[in-house]
Amino acid sequence: MVQVNKIKIGDNSPLVLIAGPCVVESEKITMQTADEIKKITGELKIPFVFKSSYKKANRSSIRSFSGIHIDRALKILEKVKKEFSVPILTDIHEQSEIEAVASVADVLQIPAFLSRQTDLICAAAKTGRAINVKKGQFLAPHDMKHVIEKIESTKNNKILLTERGTTFGYHNLVVDMRGLEIMKEFGYPVIMDATHAVQLPSSSGVTGGDARFIPTIAKAAVAVGIDGLFLEVHPDPSKALSDAASQLPLHKLKKLLIMIKQIDDLVKNEK
Repeated sequence: MVQVNKIKIGDNSPLVLIAGPCVVESEKITMQTADEIKKITGELKIPFVFKSSYKKANRSSIRSFSGIHIDRALKILEKVKKEFSVPILTDIHEQSEIEAVASVADVLQIPAFLSRQTDLICAAAKTGRAINVKKGQFLAPHDMKHVIEKIESTKNNKILLTERGTTFGYHNLVVDMRGLEIMKEFGYPVIMDATHAVQLPSSSGVTGGDARFIPTIAKAAVAVGIDGLFLEVHPDPSKALSDAASQLPLHKLKKLLIMIKQIDDLVKNEK
């Protein structure tokens, strides 16, 4: 079990939602989304961690939006944290940014494409913050034991493992639900990222996706018995500046979470 502030993740605790816009586009969109998710999760009694990237270093095209300035973005995330009393998760890309990010974020996320970067992982772990590692699209679930060993080497045991799909041919991903069970065997909480899992990587010069399948993957993963669900959510994905094709429309979140909670309650009560 990993505790993030007052939220317990794992050990048969209720499912935790990690959600927010893909990237901090503006204060207005970030605060609007956080406010609505907080209201929904409060009503449904679902523990909530707010997620948004202060920048997106991994872009398919040089013309793709990568974020506003890091200082502005972190101030907005800090405002979300204070106004809504929620933990913050954001991804890091360079060691030079870790100190500034760790001063705001409660969970430091290692992006999928950086999940084998030993120095980055160890530097993040040394902050003492919880570390969420996205399993690389190129990694088998068994390979995550090596990532775990890197984090544990720093005496940090606050580890979360996130599935986000595996490369399946060109420009496609597939989710192998067996991988969730395999990663659970390592003894750390397992999260399902149901939004990046529907991406169609670099299919037309930019990353596409098929958001229709977000509920399908989310419900299937919760039925396996995961500890948390990761969703990128936007008030209007068609106008999102990043990952427009794979974010869940904010107005669809409550209906999905009602179903998700019912499945999670059923699975957890059987244990």
